[in-house]
Amino acid sequence: MPHSVPELLDLLVLERLDLDLYRGRQLETALQRVFGGQVAAQALWAASQTVDDDVSVHSLHSYFLLPGDTDVPILYDVQRIRDGRSFSTRRVVARQHGRSIFYLTASFHIDEVGFDHQDAMPQVPAPDECPSMGDVYRKVTGRANDRSWEHEWAALDVRYAGDSRAGGSLAAAAHPARTQIWLKAAGAVPPDPVLNTCVLTYASDLTLLGVSLVPHGLIIGSRSIQPASLDHSMWFHRPFRADEWMLYDQHSPSASGARGFALGRVFSHEGALIASVAQEGLIRPVGSVRERLQSG
Repeated sequence: MPHSVPELLDLLVLERLDLDLYRGRQLETALQRVFGGQVAAQALWAASQTVDDDVSVHSLHSYFLLPGDTDVPILYDVQRIRDGRSFSTRRVVARQHGRSIFYLTASFHIDEVGFDHQDAMPQVPAPDECPSMGDVYRKVTGRANDRSWEHEWAALDVRYAGDSRAGGSLAAAAHPARTQIWLKAAGAVPPDPVLNTCVLTYASDLTLLGVSLVPHGLIIGSRSIQPASLDHSMWFHRPFRADEWMLYDQHSPSASGARGFALGRVFSHEGALIASVAQEGLIRPVGSVRERLQSG
């Protein structure tokens, strides 16, 4: 995975092979399959290359079909579904080994004047008052010398603001699964709106599914579950910079049938609601945990 912001940006900018056909390269990683945020961000970048400069993405909807192979490039084939006066629609299929591994549909919209309102940003500790995600990971796992978080995710600065575990700062019976984090690119990102949107898309898949495990005392890296993103949707509301602090307020309204459903709101440091996210993922229990749940 990228160890710096320049490496991350280089990963997201694809090689053009032909009209509407792009190739994304891979970086060395310890992950067993391609990170879902990488595929979504690369697909969004490919779609963005095929629309006019006066439109910007306002929503994307995607499905993860097969695990991506980390050893070979990914091909992104963009289909121009529609170009209207106000909206453009693109569909992207990502392929490896001759098979479709991911689908994304993105809608682009011209900048228009309209009504404006939003939810207020939650009150949370400032980023500098929050521990890094790497420190939280080491505390939860008890592996004091484990630097795997920094090795894989060094291009992002992620701080843990709180969660709803028993005794946690967000503990509430009405919302048993909630997490808040601060995140940003760990370095400067050019002002290009497409790149900033792709960086946020990349980061949005990093922690969202994990919130569905908070009430159950597990983390995504636990050997007691088999996790995988199944689908991922985003709506982009307002302009932002991905190299400035963003609050990712996440909660899981439901988990059932080995799947977790999670929603997220992304706020700028100044309080503007810049994006909303929804995801369902596999959180299949395995081993002794599965046996315990089966026995009731």
